[in-house]
Amino acid sequence: MLASRFRVASRLHKPLYRAISTLSSNPDIKVFPNPLSPVTSYILTYLSSDPPNPNLAIGTTTEIPPTPRSFTGNSRFLRILNEVLAENAAHDEDLKAAAQAFATPSGFGSGLGGSARREGGKKSRGSGGAGGASDQGGAGGGGAGGWVHLSDRRNIPDFGRIAWPEDIFGSIQVDSHGQIEGNFQESGTYRIITNEGILGLSPFLTGKLVERLKAEEKKETIL
Repeated sequence: MLASRFRVASRLHKPLYRAISTLSSNPDIKVFPNPLSPVTSYILTYLSSDPPNPNLAIGTTTEIPPTPRSFTGNSRFLRILNEVLAENAAHDEDLKAAAQAFATPSGFGSGLGGSARREGGKKSRGSGGAGGASDQGGAGGGGAGGWVHLSDRRNIPDFGRIAWPEDIFGSIQVDSHGQIEGNFQESGTYRIITNEGILGLSPFLTGKLVERLKAEEKKETIL
């Protein structure tokens, strides 16, 4: 009888684990109730730590799925994101593909990255992009180098077009053969959330971002 009661008590006191929710549009992003306002607000983060660290979160939202109106961004996260892109964008497959497409005879950009080009003397779509990219002609337009953009995957542009400014993380210079040269420059126009959705990185850059966030979290734990 005592043994039976002990087993029942053990089941009653078994720790409860909360299942982590994710965004349907980006399963890499976790959703937690905001400790400061658990009923009406949520924390969006790439980290699985529970409770979440608001200092390393993407931001907060009062709606799921988040919208531009419901979302409040975390400036520290955006700074970390830009640093990760500056360090790793040149090795990303999306940007490499855009650079190679830049060197094709047409000089057009491919869907994921998109190179800048001129159209009848007018700037092409997304002309407010980073690094002066809007004015650079493609390799097919004269054999010169130029700039290619790294853009968000949430709103992939049509073939031969570049992303809207709010979807462009930044740009990097390439030579006439599509080889990346120079340093990645952030656009200053990128937005974490638009009407098209939330931040969407390639698997490679997502992994690099999560690595950096975990390193920052570990440093805070040590302190």
